Amino acid sequence: MKVWEKFLTENDKAVFGDAGYGVNAGFGNRPAVLIVDVNYAFCGHKPEPILESVKTWRNSCGLVAWDALPHIQTLLSSAREKHIPVIYTTGKDRRPDGFDAGGWSRKNSRSAEQEVSVNLRGNEIMQEIAPIESDIVIEKLKPSAFHGTPLLGYLVDLGIDTLLICGTTTSGCVRASVIDAFSQNFKVSIVEECTFDRGEASHAINLFDMNAKYADVVNIDETVSYLESLKTGMFDDKIAFSTMVTK
Repeated sequence: MKVWEKFLTENDKAVFGDAGYGVNAGFGNRPAVLIVDVNYAFCGHKPEPILESVKTWRNSCGLVAWDALPHIQTLLSSAREKHIPVIYTTGKDRRPDGFDAGGWSRKNSRSAEQEVSVNLRGNEIMQEIAPIESDIVIEKLKPSAFHGTPLLGYLVDLGIDTLLICGTTTSGCVRASVIDAFSQNFKVSIVEECTFDRGEASHAINLFDMNAKYADVVNIDETVSYLESLKTGMFDDKIAFSTMVTK
């Protein structure tokens, strides 16, 4: 059963079914992996229930983030074995005066002061899935991985036709990135086990809605099978790939 099934009414199912939404678009031929914001700010510095974790990390998703990390490791391992480009996004450290916070300053009553006490940068990508030399890391200030970043230019240069997207939050930065990728006519697949949110309902309903209109929601096994079917080294003329593979 799909994760969103328990949140849908019978009318919801009928409407989307009769309207023809949710067709599987499939994978393309030249994919890249896009890992959105899997950093300490969204995962916390240790696995603990979300209501404990948010005492220190206001954006933490708690245990669901830590549940996703082994699946992201699997995705990374499979992609790197085939020399598929891996792109990470994370937040950009803001100015001390908060000027570049923009709209974020209007939607959360807490500061980031608590995060200093654990001696970790919230925007640092989790060590468990740390980038290697051949990966691309993009810092951003807004939800979408495309907004105000060089991401599209990299994808065009690499000849990418498919994005395998995962990370957090499903309802926020993942969704914004998915819609912008769709708007640029990329094929988009969201790897379900590698994607998480602080809210169960937000996670499920946003996966449902994106699967209906903008992307395919796929599981890790079919994603790995797809990557294994690809020729190794198709991007080697563009990127000097490291021989390291995530464990």
